[in-house]
Amino acid sequence: MSRESDGDFTEYVSARLERLHRTAYFMCGDTHTADDVVQATLLSLYGRWRHARSADNLDGYVYRIMTRRFLDLKRSRWSRVFLRDTVPERPTPADDSVEHRDSLIAALQQLPKGQRAILVLRYFSDLSVESTAQALGCSTGNVKSQCSRGLATLRTIMAVPEPAAARHRGGH
Repeated sequence: MSRESDGDFTEYVSARLERLHRTAYFMCGDTHTADDVVQATLLSLYGRWRHARSADNLDGYVYRIMTRRFLDLKRSRWSRVFLRDTVPERPTPADDSVEHRDSLIAALQQLPKGQRAILVLRYFSDLSVESTAQALGCSTGNVKSQCSRGLATLRTIMAVPEPAAARHRGGH
């Protein structure tokens, strides 16, 4: 790669690294696995940078790589290996929002991988329905139906009442 390409890649990654890590964290449910997914994503992106930077939707292209790396990791036997006998203790949360985040992460982990990926890309990474469909290589209708099912399941898991607007739509 040329110095110019390296500079473009570094600039792109620097601007999005925090968001990529947050997206991976919500998909994976833990920081260490999210680090692995982001690293694998960026390695793959670097190898394809010349082609990738000419993509119509570079962010969608990157999220598609990330989703594939996440799904690949979950399929591998290595993902089920524990390197410790005990889980390290977690620090006491400084505020209520950490507990809510942990509850949400735990609830997301109960969803099927596809629904989890769609919800994370749509609502935590702020991708449009179209960008999410492009990132996952599926139809916009699939994104919409999986979002609906995933949100309904999350509401059940977290015992959150359905919004009034959704209840009224069903009755008309």
